[in-house]
Amino acid sequence: MNKIRKGDQIVVLTGRDKGKRGTVTARVDADHLLVEGINLVKKHVKPNPMTGVTGGVVTKAMPIHQSNVAIWNAAAGKGDRVGIKVLTDGKKVRVFKSSGEEVKAGA
Repeated sequence: MNKIRKGDQIVVLTGRDKGKRGTVTARVDADHLLVEGINLVKKHVKPNPMTGVTGGVVTKAMPIHQSNVAIWNAAAGKGDRVGIKVLTDGKKVRVFKSSGEEVKAGA
């Protein structure tokens, strides 16, 4: 079970975007996330008239490792670690480590 999922609000813990918050737009692989507005780079693109692509410099988001982000806990107002709790019916849910309350979908 992934502790950080698509749609979660996260805060960056390390790197040049430290302290910024964003929404996870996709999971690239088991360890990397694409986050809206985080880890943006400039990429030089060649024009391709066959596909209608104009050349120039475009800004795109690059993946960031999940160890460098924490899920945003709105109640505490800071980033928090996530744990997995097994309910009595065998269902697994994500919980905040600091408070023990359940992580809402898209939180």
